[in-house]
Amino acid sequence: MNLGVIGQATGLFAVTNIDDILILALFFAQSAGRRGAAVRIVAGQYVGFVGIVVVAVAAAFGATFLPAQAVPYLGLLPLALGVKAAWQAWQAWQAWRSSRERRDDTGEAPAIRRPDGPRAFEVAAVTFANGGDNIGVYVPVFATAGVGATTLYVTVFLALVGIWCLAGRYFATRPFVATTLSRCGHILLPLVLVGVGVLILVEGGVIGL
Repeated sequence: MNLGVIGQATGLFAVTNIDDILILALFFAQSAGRRGAAVRIVAGQYVGFVGIVVVAVAAAFGATFLPAQAVPYLGLLPLALGVKAAWQAWQAWQAWRSSRERRDDTGEAPAIRRPDGPRAFEVAAVTFANGGDNIGVYVPVFATAGVGATTLYVTVFLALVGIWCLAGRYFATRPFVATTLSRCGHILLPLVLVGVGVLILVEGGVIGL
């Protein structure tokens, strides 16, 4: 086993996926206490990342599943999901305010009903859309590494996806972080998703600033 390649793959994955930790933490925080939500997030993260790897490997060995000019437009996916999350947060707030006006004699204000958490395809869409930079970095690495080393790269990447999910859930369940995200997560998640989408569009030249 080539320990040098494993070390390089670990470093490459960490550098290109550091921003996913925040997004995963937000997803896990949003779905805390929701049955099956963690499984959906992990599954979506794997599906999205496998999509990134498939495109990168194909491009490295001469095939093109995704034209280069189409990559920047992937920013529309997290942008749309961010707008959806913002709308759901607004609806939840409106429902809470309406219920508060009809509170009973106990004087207890009703809790805000949180969304049920992201679906697997939504997590996959955000992961894949946020992977444009990953593809750009992975293609030349895979092209020069050869089939054997590329297989090892991919194996290490897939193992690290699981560790990334554990890290995201760990951060989301720390008392201070969990308290903060439970109060502000419904606001932070739309902002982060919209920010990621706009950043992808700007960096790709779709939106000129």
